[in-house]
Amino acid sequence: MNTSHPSSDAGQITVTHTRDGRVAIVLIDRARKLNALTLELLDDLYSELRTIDHSDTQIVLIATAGEKAFCVGADIAQFSRFNPAQMWRRWISEGHRVFNYLAQLRQPTIAVVDGIAFGGGLELALACDLRIGASTARLGLPETGLGTIPGWGGTERLTHVVGAARAKEMIFTRRQVPSDVALDWGLLNAVSERSALGDTVAEFIDRILEGAPAAVQVSKQLVDAAAAGAPSAILEALGSGFAAGTDDFTAGVTAFRNKTTPAFTGT
Repeated sequence: MNTSHPSSDAGQITVTHTRDGRVAIVLIDRARKLNALTLELLDDLYSELRTIDHSDTQIVLIATAGEKAFCVGADIAQFSRFNPAQMWRRWISEGHRVFNYLAQLRQPTIAVVDGIAFGGGLELALACDLRIGASTARLGLPETGLGTIPGWGGTERLTHVVGAARAKEMIFTRRQVPSDVALDWGLLNAVSERSALGDTVAEFIDRILEGAPAAVQVSKQLVDAAAAGAPSAILEALGSGFAAGTDDFTAGVTAFRNKTTPAFTGT
């Protein structure tokens, strides 16, 4: 799979998505500004995610244009103009609206972290289920150096992924975590050389697509519910009951008995 994306010639803010079989590839293209996030870009991203949510897509990739940065975070020129009330009512709430929608998609989501992911860029990646990075990736939350805080879910999601002590270290000291450390901490699920990044992503995609789509998606929702403190015994009973009624469950059990490969249809 090709994860290298040239920037648009006009350098304008664009968010698009394309289909590659059962995979939706969302591309944020603002490479000339290192894919810095604005309200307009967030709104475009939300629109693309809503379209994907109502499709039969089975996996969603979040990728960005250019080679230097996955995303450097919020566009400082825009958010620095907001007064406290605007920051509260608009800027922070919009980021949460979009990133929460991304996090709650039923499909598995993968952030392809090619380059630096700072501030809102890291928060964007954290809103995805999996993060696969190039060896040159660096991740960090530099907000305290600007006199502000991570405002788009970074304090919560980073803590869930790396633990409170490491989250505090990254936020307090603005540490830029290299890819090998990020892998060790679980902040990245896999790391490869940039030239092999597409192959690494493709391997994850292939393994996910080998599973029954409904079972994968329900499993995602159960894991997220468990992370929020929901009782697994009740939810897993409901999820298992649902899965037992699908055609894919019948196909999977039959293939297991016959020692063949199941042909899942998502029904």
